[in-house]
Parts: sequence; structure tokens; C-alpha cells
Amino acid sequence: MIARNPHPTRLLRRLRDDRSGATLTEFAFVAPVLILLVMGVFDMAHTQYTSALLNGAMQKAGRDMTLESAGSRIATVDARVREQVQTVVPNNATIEFERLSHFDFSDIGEAEEFTDENADGICNNNEVYVDDNDNDTFDEDRGRAGIGGARDAVLYTAVVSYPRLFPVHVFTDMPSNVTLRSATVLRNQPFDEQNRSTDTGNCT
Repeated sequence: MIARNPHPTRLLRRLRDDRSGATLTEFAFVAPVLILLVMGVFDMAHTQYTSALLNGAMQKAGRDMTLESAGSRIATVDARVREQVQTVVPNNATIEFERLSHFDFSDIGEAEEFTDENADGICNNNEVYVDDNDNDTFDEDRGRAGIGGARDAVLYTAVVSYPRLFPVHVFTDMPSNVTLRSATVLRNQPFDEQNRSTDTGNCT
């Protein structure tokens, strides 16, 4: 037989006034937000540090690439950038390099020129274009793969991708991988005469 509490009101009052364990309960509500905030700060700090390190390495690599002997030192320059970046990113990070040479700085990021006969802003309908990079195709970027020749302006780019060190993407809309891009522009030595392509093609 279960004994009844002769004073249920007094028991309820005691439960209401009992504050033991309140701190633990409050921390249970605050802890997830606090942990996410701390992880976010560390994740952002690591990303910014890695970006600064990558930019510094690329600036140094850009200066090395302007030398006349750069063509035979591409692998060495890339390896130096890779070595510096790998000191702060996970082992499974990917580091990719791209070089596009241009006749002049003003050509960087520009599409190949074409005769827009129908004024629609698109190279089509057999319109004539200047094949700056000699690949027999109209390109939105007239850069030629590689470091080019004398006096060419080169866009040297590195792209680093690695999984986040902290799982903030699980609780937010952030991607699971961090992708950093750094680029530097240089002009090749020696400063000799250039021959700009005048070959043309037709857009389909």
C-alpha cells in the first residue's frame, strides 16, 4: 500500500523553490551556442591565417617567376608554395596551380575580340573572332596556358581546398570544405619584342 503525502501543497512548494541543479540546466541551454561560437571563431581564424600565408607565398613565387630562367623552375616554384601551405592545412588538402599568359596586362580576364555583326553581345552565327591563344576556339578568357614568352603578362593562380578543421558546417549553411584562391600578375623577362596572334576563326 502506497502512503500518501499528508501535505501535497507543501511538497509542491518545496519542488518549486528548489534551485539545486539550476546551473547545470542553464548550461545545457547555453553550451551548444557557446561551443558553436568558439568553433566558428577558431575556424575563421585558421582560414584567415591560411589565406594570408597563401598570399605571401604567391607574391614570393610571382617574383621568382619573372626571372629569365623561370621556364625551367616552374616545378620548384610550385613546390615552395605547396610546402608552405601544407604546414597549416590537413594532409588531404588539394593545391592546384594555373598559369595564363597574355600579350598585355589589359588582356587579363578579357574575352577574345570578335565582330559582333548582329549586336547581341555573343560570338555566334559565323562571326569572326581573333584567336589570341591559338586553340581554334572562341574563349571568354584570351589567356594562353603556360608562362608564355618575353614581355608576356602572366596570371599565376593557386587554388587550395581542404576539409574544415572544425565541424561548423554541420550546424550552419557553410560548405564542408574551405576553398581559397590567390593570384598574382607578373611580366616576363627579358623585355623583348612580342608577336601578337592575328589568326582568326568563326564562331558557330
